[in-house]
Amino acid sequence: MGAAVQQKASGGGGRRRGGRRGRAQPMAEINVTPFVDVMLVLLIIFMVAAPLMTVGVPVELPKTAAGALPGDEEEPLTVTMTADGDIQIQTTSVPRAELVAKLRAIAAERTSDRIFLRADGAIAYSEVMQIMGALNAGGFANVGLVTDTGGPALDGSSAGASGSGADQ
Repeated sequence: MGAAVQQKASGGGGRRRGGRRGRAQPMAEINVTPFVDVMLVLLIIFMVAAPLMTVGVPVELPKTAAGALPGDEEEPLTVTMTADGDIQIQTTSVPRAELVAKLRAIAAERTSDRIFLRADGAIAYSEVMQIMGALNAGGFANVGLVTDTGGPALDGSSAGASGSGADQ
């Protein structure tokens, strides 16, 4: 009989007294699922953003397998160097001595600093670089070199399509 009385005095059935019936016990383990989710989202963001942060000056030569650049809202300004040494802004012939002055006047009227340079493949590289320096001095820092598509790719294959494209 003494055993039955002792069981009743302890609260019976192993329950505790003091109002702690409905409360949950604190967990001593860390839930890593939200941490992993956040880390995967950050990884994806950095994988997408990393290629956008590269800075460089890619140069395309006359025949490539490159595609065209997307267009702007303004008509693109084009400077052309012909094989005989003539320089043209759009379709107007310009002497070399007046090129920088004309470009500065044009740059003052435009909102975009993008300009396309078309140079004949027979022109020496140094002459093309001199004109690119003049374009920069004239206020155009974003120079795109226009090439023909369909040239050989670096892997030795030929793109096969012909047309004109531009690449920066």
